[in-house]
Amino acid sequence: MQNSRFPYEDSMKHLPQWLSDIRAPQGFRGVGYSGRQWFRLAILLCSDISALVCGWLAACYLNQFYSPIPAQLVWWQWFGLPSLFWVFVAITIVVFAYNGLYSLSKQSQNYLKSAEIISFVHLGFLVLGYFYDPKLDPPRSLFFTSWFATVILVVIFRLFASLIIGQIRSSKRKIKVFLIASGSKVSKLAQVLEQRHHYQVVGAALSATANSAPTFQAILDSGATEVLAEDIPNTNLASGLYWHLRRSGIPLRLLPSSREILYRRGIPEVVAGLPTIRLQPPLFIGWDYQIKRLIDFCGAFFGLILLAPLFAIVAIIIKISSPGPIFFRQERIGLQGKVFQMWKFRTMVVNAPQLQAALESQNDNKDGVLFKLKHDPRIINCGHFLRKTSIDELPQLFNVLLGEMSLVGPRPLPLRDVDKFDPWHHMRHTVLPGITGLWQVSGRSDIADFDDAARLDLYYIDNWSLNMDLDILVETARIVLFGKGAY
Repeated sequence: MQNSRFPYEDSMKHLPQWLSDIRAPQGFRGVGYSGRQWFRLAILLCSDISALVCGWLAACYLNQFYSPIPAQLVWWQWFGLPSLFWVFVAITIVVFAYNGLYSLSKQSQNYLKSAEIISFVHLGFLVLGYFYDPKLDPPRSLFFTSWFATVILVVIFRLFASLIIGQIRSSKRKIKVFLIASGSKVSKLAQVLEQRHHYQVVGAALSATANSAPTFQAILDSGATEVLAEDIPNTNLASGLYWHLRRSGIPLRLLPSSREILYRRGIPEVVAGLPTIRLQPPLFIGWDYQIKRLIDFCGAFFGLILLAPLFAIVAIIIKISSPGPIFFRQERIGLQGKVFQMWKFRTMVVNAPQLQAALESQNDNKDGVLFKLKHDPRIINCGHFLRKTSIDELPQLFNVLLGEMSLVGPRPLPLRDVDKFDPWHHMRHTVLPGITGLWQVSGRSDIADFDDAARLDLYYIDNWSLNMDLDILVETARIVLFGKGAY
């Protein structure tokens, strides 16, 4: 199969050869903040650390009238403060960063979120303290006074920090903006932005070329620090543009001109009197994806070891049920249209692929893209059970170890199915395929229209996070236990 059938070939030419997954980073690095932006980040950090120190000191002062901290919880001291406090500070700062409280967007001013996080961290420390040593009795006075004082002081200090940051923002240098819009709106948007002295339009492109290599290169050459886009015609174009910019650390703002973009992960902000949705790259780009790949490798490796007895039992059952090989290998379309051999336990007769042509007229899928037959005569005796429990999919752990698949991602499909794709369907090939995915936990075989399944894949790509992967894995386990939607 040639890559020329994929409409994203041109948009990938400017990327390094080693870069395969659209989400993979171009090396580990932080966002390319300017000096003023780093200063803003430093103000927020100093504000939070100062609030945490003051809250702790206030708690310690009140606690001295009751009971001291148990010696077992004081491993070392730094600047006169115990180790327990510094661990608390480190965890709080990390969780703040993960929740966008140090981003350049309005999310950093989510004061209620900061109070909520501090409460959860305190509660987590209380639970961990119990499991660390159930016999320890940390002073309740210290816990509650630290909790209330820290929540109040962090919010107050952040309010003052916002005032300082607002003053810095009002005097900062111009933001370089690259525009992507239809021909009739580019000039109008440029005029609106240029009237605000904080913004400088450094380039523009038409919406139809949003996902092309020349446009992306023009964005990089212009030195733009933000991209403002409107009227991007298709979901796949917006998705590709987002991930390309995300890898380069450039925020994307979308003018909400259609309902299709409202579900995207973004923060509403008003810029130059215009309602926009800001999609801010994370503070450290690529770490979440590398953690995902580490989870894939470890999960597949230990999964194969733990499931080895089950593999042996299934192999014996298949041999007894039907003559032929234990495993079934089929060519599937993977990352960037690459063909690979996907492994499964054999659940059908040996000549099942040859018999499929005669069964095409009985296909349960309306659009014919996928081939699904609820009562497939090719399935062997034990095949129904293996498919119902999804045990037949477990050998794909080998594909995960080989780097051809992930634990979670769009399902790889046979060549026969991909040949029937519409152009926008191929966007699902810009990420590693998975053993399970959003499509599988949202209906599995009950989805009769492939467009619905493809939209779920695009939603997964656009909103991907480690938390989403974990949710899908948990939901997959639940569905497999009840056998819902598989046949």
